[in-house]
Amino acid sequence: MQRYINPSPEQWKVLTQRGSASYSSLEPLAKEVFNNVAQYGDQALMTYTEKFDNVKLENFSVVAEEIELAKSRVPERLKLAIQKAKDNIHRFHTAQKTEEVKVEIQKGINCWQKKLPIEKVGLYIPGGSAALFSTILMLAVPAQVAGCSKVVLCSPPDCKGELPDVILYTADLCGIDTIFKVGGMQAIAGMTLGTATIPKVDKLFGPGNQYVTVAKQLATQYQVSIDMPAGPSELMVVADATANAAFVASDLLSQAEHGPDSQVLLVTTDRDMIERVDAQVGVQISVLERKETALKALGNSKIIYFDKEADALAFTNFYGAEHLIVCLKNEDEFVNQIKHAGSVFIGNYTPESAGDYASGTNHTLPTNGYVRQYSGVNLDSFLKAITYQKITAQGLQDLGPVIEEMATAEGLQAHKNAVSVRLKMLDDE
Repeated sequence: MQRYINPSPEQWKVLTQRGSASYSSLEPLAKEVFNNVAQYGDQALMTYTEKFDNVKLENFSVVAEEIELAKSRVPERLKLAIQKAKDNIHRFHTAQKTEEVKVEIQKGINCWQKKLPIEKVGLYIPGGSAALFSTILMLAVPAQVAGCSKVVLCSPPDCKGELPDVILYTADLCGIDTIFKVGGMQAIAGMTLGTATIPKVDKLFGPGNQYVTVAKQLATQYQVSIDMPAGPSELMVVADATANAAFVASDLLSQAEHGPDSQVLLVTTDRDMIERVDAQVGVQISVLERKETALKALGNSKIIYFDKEADALAFTNFYGAEHLIVCLKNEDEFVNQIKHAGSVFIGNYTPESAGDYASGTNHTLPTNGYVRQYSGVNLDSFLKAITYQKITAQGLQDLGPVIEEMATAEGLQAHKNAVSVRLKMLDDE
């Protein structure tokens, strides 16, 4: 990990650059995939699956027999762990429900807002080097709580053209039965456009690599919304002398092992922490199965020291991390001043892994600085708000002149007339 001591604010922009490819560099490929899926449908999906995943499939739909067989092969202890995580996630997202808002603005004018579920949602579950079955819980559970009527799941097949047993078990546990062995840009195109096999959805959810992120952004041009731009994983740990170096190292490595394009940062106000964490990283990485992946990610990562905690706070907000761990003596004061973060983990005994799996919060979070504009996935992500109003005759008589005056000022005569004809009728009665 690269080291920096008291970098000036002028250096921060360079230090906070992510290594992801630009949208413009991948957009031509995404457009090609979308155009071919639009023209050739299922055949294009199978062609791209063979090209990108090296798997030739004759049918990419998951059938009931596959699900039942997969369920029988998942170890019981893992099933119990997944069920516990599902319960916690369900509890936290259920608590996010809000009541209908109804207000009598003034006598005779009633306005209200009601939230309704998005009907058809598509869930993208990353595969490849790691089968992220936990992401199914993070997306399918709030979709259930919200009441979405159709949930479609796509995930890339393995070298045998299959989905991992745990993916199918978790999907079944969450009530999903529309599952497809399709990944990457072609999966996003399939759910965006619809094919003879894959239903067209209204909104897309789920993290992915740079290709998936660009494909999701392109999907917004086809009247399909997305949860957020969510690309390679990132983590920042802010620590002082009270932090446990072994814990900090383990958290840094937990995100570094996601992929070679992941980025982790340690921001510290304790110089000794630099050496202690570096030593722990060396010890812990040596036994990781994904050591090579983590090493590549650490090449993109940094340790940054600041003399002053105020500078550490300013840098933390400047970066805007997807995951932010705070291990400081005065953690409350620091956390209360955080403006930009996807999800915050506080104290030595709150590993980021807890949020990834089972504490109840959602792990689908904005990356690449998008925490300034986007929230992580939550219950509202699966809902849309509709406003209603009803005005009585008396209410319109009171408010009508206000509307007429404003419409006239904007030069919109028909707007004014829509009120005036009603007021005239009321005056004539």
